[in-house]
Order: sequence, then C-alpha cells, then structure tokens
Amino acid sequence: MIKIMKYGEVPASEVFARAVPTVNVADVVADIIENVKTGGDKAVLEYCARFDGATLDSLLVSKEEMDEAVAKVSEEFLEVLFLAAENIRAFHEKQVRNGFILNNRRGIVMGQKVIPVDRAGLYVPGGTAAYPSTVLMDAIPAKIAGVEEVVMVSPPNKEGKINPVILAAARVAGVDKIFKVGGAQAIAALAYGTESIPRVDKIVGPGNAFVAEAKKQVYGQVSIDMIAGPSEILIVADGKSNARYVAADLLSQAEHDKLASAVLVTDSYELAQDVSREIERQIPLLERKEIARASIDSNGKIIVADDLMKAIDISNEIAPEHLELCVDNPFDYLDAIRHAGSIFMGRNCPEALGDYLAGPNHTLPTGGTARFSSPLSVDDFVKKTQYTYFTADALAKVADKVALFATKEGLTAHAKSATVRTEKE
Repeated sequence: MIKIMKYGEVPASEVFARAVPTVNVADVVADIIENVKTGGDKAVLEYCARFDGATLDSLLVSKEEMDEAVAKVSEEFLEVLFLAAENIRAFHEKQVRNGFILNNRRGIVMGQKVIPVDRAGLYVPGGTAAYPSTVLMDAIPAKIAGVEEVVMVSPPNKEGKINPVILAAARVAGVDKIFKVGGAQAIAALAYGTESIPRVDKIVGPGNAFVAEAKKQVYGQVSIDMIAGPSEILIVADGKSNARYVAADLLSQAEHDKLASAVLVTDSYELAQDVSREIERQIPLLERKEIARASIDSNGKIIVADDLMKAIDISNEIAPEHLELCVDNPFDYLDAIRHAGSIFMGRNCPEALGDYLAGPNHTLPTGGTARFSSPLSVDDFVKKTQYTYFTADALAKVADKVALFATKEGLTAHAKSATVRTEKE
C-alpha cells in the first residue's frame, strides 16, 4: 500500500528518498564494449544470439522488411502516428536556433554558426513493451535540426524481427537506417562503428541498466543525451481533485518499472486517503499489475503539506521528471516551479498526453537532474562554432592589451603572436 506521510512530521530523508538501481553492470558492459569495438559485426551478431535468441543473416532492416511491418499496422494507428508526428514537429520547430553576426565595430567581424551533427543514433527499447513514441520523440527533433543521417537501433525478437509499430513510427519520422540490435552492444556499435553500423556523433534514447551504463562509458567518444533512470511522476493536487483521476495518473508511471516512482503532494489529508483507496481498487484491474504493485509498495508515497505553495516547494526539492498540477488556475503557480522535466497543467492534462500526442518531448531528465538539465530538444542535435575576423588596423589597436593579458598568465609566446604583427620588419 502507498505510504502517507505528513510533511514536517517525518524525516526529510524519508520524504525525499528515491529509488536507486543497485545492480552493478559496469564490468559486464565494459567487456561488451571492448568486444564490439574489436570484433565488429561478428561480436554484435553473437550478442544478438546470446541475449535476444535471434540468429540473424543481416543486422540491417531492409526496405522489404519495413514494407512488410508497416502493412501489419492498422490504418487507425498509422493515422495516430501521423497526428503525433505533426504535433511533435510543430512544437520542436519553434526550438530552431539561428547563428548571429556582430559587425558594429570597424574592421571587426565576429559570429556564431549553428551546425547539426552529421549522424545521430537513436536507441529504442524492446522487451516488455514497444515504444513507437520514443522513435517519434527522438527522430523528429534530429531531422528538424538538419541531421544528415539518423540511425536507429532496437532489439529483435527471437524471429529476428523488430516490432512492426516501431518500424512504422520510424518510417513516419523519417529514420534513415535501422539495425536489429539492442543492449550495451548496440550502444557500442553506434559509438565505434562496425562493418554494417555507422559510427554516430550523438546517441539518444532510454534503455535498461546495461544501456545506461554503456552510454556512460562511451561518453567522450560520442555525445549522449542523458543517463536516464527509472520513470517518475509527481502530482501536486488540491482537495477538490478527483481521487480516481489522480490514482490513475500515478499508476500510469508505476506500470513502467518496479523502480518507477509515483508521488502525490497535496494539502488535503482527505484526498490522500481517497487516492490511497483508489490505487488499491485500480491496481488489480491493470494488465501490468505486478509491476505497478511493486512500484507503489516500494517507491510510492503521498506527502501531505500545509498548503499548495509548500507542496510546490517540496516538488522543487524533488525535481521530478513529470509534474502534474491538478489545481484550478494552474498558470498562477507556473512561475513558482523551478525544477521539473515537463509540467502538465490543470485537471484535464494527464502525463500520458505528453507521452504520446501533445507535442512537447517525453525524453526527460530523471533522478532529480531536472535541477540542471532539460528535455530532449533540437538543441541536442546541433553544435555551435564561432568565428572572428580582425583587419590589421583593428588588431593594432588592441595588440598591446592582448599581450598584457598573456604576460599576466605567463604565456609570452601568446603575447608575441599578437604584437609581432604590429612590429616593423
């Protein structure tokens, strides 16, 4: 049963505790990365056979396989994919940045260019659930950024196939190449390249503990989006909230993973009790009830605060991945929220809306990292480079100042490189 606690009457360590994966896979992942780095396709195929039970002739998903998969997907779901893609595209197009030029001083031009990475790698999980939404959320911003080649990896089933809905989403999003490989071996292949799988510049997308550890270990060889942990939801709700809706929203995250975290912060002890009862009523009705049960029992909590502003203070301290504001006039509280991955406003905006259809990205910072990081965006697929131009006259006016700065740092060759151009031969 979910725990109910009164803020101020229990230790802060209990209020702000969060699930931390305890499995240590660093050594296993390091071996996999080294084997893929040296063994290429052969190593990847061996891992596919060992971990996925799939014997593959080719890692690449062919056009024929794509056509066959898309044909299996209902027209109704394809229409939903196109609608979601349209909404995601509309939101992320607003994130596009342009370079700039400064030329307001005689003889000086400076500027910044915004350049997409050449190639991006998308990791799409398989396993207990298929995530076509992840394909859209990761591929569409990359395409908007101008990435030339978007490469996707996803684990195959025992028949050597990727779930058709994932492939359909890849076609809708415009993914360029798809490979049948998952786990740490997929991350290693994207980072170092194999005979079949091209080396990428950035890897994005969620995964299990092995995938997260692999991303951590290859960072520096390539860029990554984030190290994603278990999914989280925090709901700030007042006493007028519908307990049935709040419970359903908490369980929408609890069903993800036994380590997922579902937290309600409310100013109403009566709502806390009602939500607790609703959770117990709804869990047996879920298809993934065992996962939800474990999540709620281990990591679920209801925190009763004195008022809504204190509830928001608690939320800011937790810095959740998903934050629902189940209150009247939610925009009155928006400026008070400083740390949250994505905010869902009002009583009619369940977090699931953001997972699939609304448009903002669902790849979000977890584990309190919303204190300093952001949702996946177009910015993740670009880099900036700057340029500087001085004429001889413009340099002559500042050469002595550059030299003075350099000598204060003990770098006299730096100083000479500025003044040598102003000296007579």
